[in-house]
Amino acid sequence: MHRRQFIKTTSAAIGYTTMGTSLMASLKSQATPTQGALIFDAMGEIREVYPRKLIREILDSGLNAITVTLCDPKTFELEAYETGKEGIAHYDRLILKQHDLYLKALHTAEIDKARKKNKLAIFYLFQNSTPFGRNLDLVDTFYNLGVRSTQITYNYQNWAGAGCKERTGAGLTHFGIELVKKMNSVGMLIDLSHANMATMADAVEVSQTPIIISHTACAAVYKNVRNTTDENLRRVAKKGGVIGICQIRPFVTNIREGAFDHYLNHILYAIKIAGIDHISIGSDRDHRVIEMTDEYIAELKREEGDNFDVSHWPLFIDELNGPRRMEIIWDGLKKKGLSERELEKVMGLNNYRIYKEVIG
Repeated sequence: MHRRQFIKTTSAAIGYTTMGTSLMASLKSQATPTQGALIFDAMGEIREVYPRKLIREILDSGLNAITVTLCDPKTFELEAYETGKEGIAHYDRLILKQHDLYLKALHTAEIDKARKKNKLAIFYLFQNSTPFGRNLDLVDTFYNLGVRSTQITYNYQNWAGAGCKERTGAGLTHFGIELVKKMNSVGMLIDLSHANMATMADAVEVSQTPIIISHTACAAVYKNVRNTTDENLRRVAKKGGVIGICQIRPFVTNIREGAFDHYLNHILYAIKIAGIDHISIGSDRDHRVIEMTDEYIAELKREEGDNFDVSHWPLFIDELNGPRRMEIIWDGLKKKGLSERELEKVMGLNNYRIYKEVIG
């Protein structure tokens, strides 16, 4: 099972109240409220086990919209198709069960509606294009089921292109070019997270609509295969796209304590390279307070498989380990000198704009 799949049972290792109650209370007291600004996480986690109290705190922190991963992106062919449909069904049931807190989002109008009703608008993402196989008609099928964005690749080669961990520098395939055009035609947002630099550059060139890299960081600030070069940051921005800066600590820095300042530096550097209108937050993180217990490490090993490397953990940045992280980021960037209008763009308006342009 993948880290972003639903956890069917409550883990003994993690939960809303397992650790850090005093830490989170301290962070909450330090945070500057987002004061009614639109807050939109380009890619994060919402899990079935979240208690209502946690969901309420997420909403109280100001989060209005989030894009979630539907299923394990490491599957291929029929298994990918089936897990894609299962992931949609899981989230549909979750949203129906918690309909007073969640709202399935198909267009930006649902964000507006959710804000008025104090709900969280949830957009659906495939983190790999493998659920489509080589059948472009399945783009229509999954769009009609609610999928509104899809990554071209996830780490390795697929029918469409090469991922960031692939050993060669190949970019989009011929099928990948046709997939980009098909996604353009139906209004599905192209996500280049986990792609290699050649695939990113090719997709930006081929696409007729803006593209998002929903969760990445800056290669010039910290070298990691998941991070994006200045050249591709500029390419995406020039096409009207958006880059979400993720909160996975090993992508941001190798420092375990004091990582938050490094995270903010990635955001500020990305703004310098791509411009204030093209940078956002894509947390790629759980909302619970996580404790690195033996039980949780065992869970990670089960979910991540070959991707698990204990030297990379914990994944989280201490200050952002919990449900009110968007407030913490707002406050941190404000202290770094961003204006209220600049904060509004980075924390939500830039994501809203690209979703409006591409999805409607």
